[in-house]
Amino acid sequence: MAASAAVSPRTLLSSFHQRFIFTVPAFLNLPASSARCNCRGGKVRLFSAIRCVQSAEEISTATGITTSVSEEIGRRNVIDILEERGLLESLTSDNLRSVSSNSESSPLRVYCGFDPTAESLHLGNLLGILVLSWFHRCGHRVVALIGGATARIGDPSGKSLERPELDVETLERNTLGIANTVTRILNSSNSTTSFVVMNNYDWWKEFKLLDFLKQVGRYARVGTMVAKESVKKRLESEQGMSYTEFTYQLLQGYDFLYLFQNHGVNVQIGGSDQWGNITAGTDLIRRILQPKEGEGGFGLTFPLLLKSDGTKFGKSEDGAIWLSPAMLSPYKFYQHLFSVPDSDVIKFLKMLTFLDMKVVDEMELQMQSPGYLPNTAQKLLAEEVTRFVHGEEGLREAIKATEALRPGAETKLDWKTIEGIAEDVPSCSMAYNEVVDLSVVDLSVSSGLLESKSAARRLMKQGGLYLNNSRVDEESKRIENEDIVDGKLLLLSAGKKNKVIVRIS
Repeated sequence: MAASAAVSPRTLLSSFHQRFIFTVPAFLNLPASSARCNCRGGKVRLFSAIRCVQSAEEISTATGITTSVSEEIGRRNVIDILEERGLLESLTSDNLRSVSSNSESSPLRVYCGFDPTAESLHLGNLLGILVLSWFHRCGHRVVALIGGATARIGDPSGKSLERPELDVETLERNTLGIANTVTRILNSSNSTTSFVVMNNYDWWKEFKLLDFLKQVGRYARVGTMVAKESVKKRLESEQGMSYTEFTYQLLQGYDFLYLFQNHGVNVQIGGSDQWGNITAGTDLIRRILQPKEGEGGFGLTFPLLLKSDGTKFGKSEDGAIWLSPAMLSPYKFYQHLFSVPDSDVIKFLKMLTFLDMKVVDEMELQMQSPGYLPNTAQKLLAEEVTRFVHGEEGLREAIKATEALRPGAETKLDWKTIEGIAEDVPSCSMAYNEVVDLSVVDLSVSSGLLESKSAARRLMKQGGLYLNNSRVDEESKRIENEDIVDGKLLLLSAGKKNKVIVRIS
């Protein structure tokens, strides 16, 4: 793909203003009946640039404070907002502050890349979407770039081993899943500007090796590439680095060059581990296109989402905290955020929500006061982030399940509510005649909730054994027909977190 004449970053293609139709690239080869696709005339319409016309909704917090997304956001410098909230790590040039100051007359065009290495993004990836959304809310144009091509190589950044190669079918499924997730979440932004989802395979699939070496490779300095932190660490390790991985930074660098040249995109954002890949792009733009001073490409990185103990917050003991409801229910997603320790909750309220900083500061003060109700800040965090990721409907589902499934709750259980968490809770099936008249102590063992009868008796004496959210106080308690919820199942709980569903067959 030959490089064409440079297009000024100030010039925005009309595709950002008009409805943007994405047809399926050849490598997807999806049937017209693919889920979540609108098919017309044999073309599969995956996504379109979405013009958000939602008004800012008032947020009722757990403290009784009512706030709304500030009307001043669109008039504030987005870089200042990111810095204030702990979402700014590094800038390739401090000039980015000045060029981002007027989104009405000169909006930036900003992109963030997401390689489809899994079928869904996880909580750690949410920072990229959040930072994009801040640019979006402040009146700038944003692009979410799905790395259908770069995922075939594998980014070595932060990895001690080369990523396993993904087959085409898996890449197709992952690409569609991530594009749907990003579109769904960005569509919730309170912005009147459009956003675009693109796939870098669209320009890489026709790019021949000799053309790439001529147009890009000749401008890359090997010394600079080797000096990148992600490369140095791998070269010093026993595993080393393949030539394929070594070229990854050039592929991502060319993505920035292509978007800059063809779509006026002038800012790339990414996590702090993406600094080397981002600067590879700004260097290529400078060397190949030689733009005027202040009109080149800019890079911005944000910190990784870490807990106070230094570990990543994108994963749990059970695995990744996925953003797709098909891979992790809104209820389970909500629970992960609700369980954030006090030492992290204020930092995450700043980084992961759009709450006014005055609300966050007041919550921090309340946490230090004698009358603070434990977990109030966690509830606020869980509600705000779940709303952003899963929408109002997902939040309602999560809250309903949380309240109904809380041991000791007075809410009457129904089988639909219990089935709503079935994928997140261990379960077993037992025949009706095996369950009725069986002691709760015996059932807690046979269902796998507890290891032994003695453990069940001990927990019961401590007040921690529950049947359908009702505390079991007597060892003589046996299962009756009336205990079976809607004639279908039982819910056993050991304390607040450990549960098991018993399906009656």
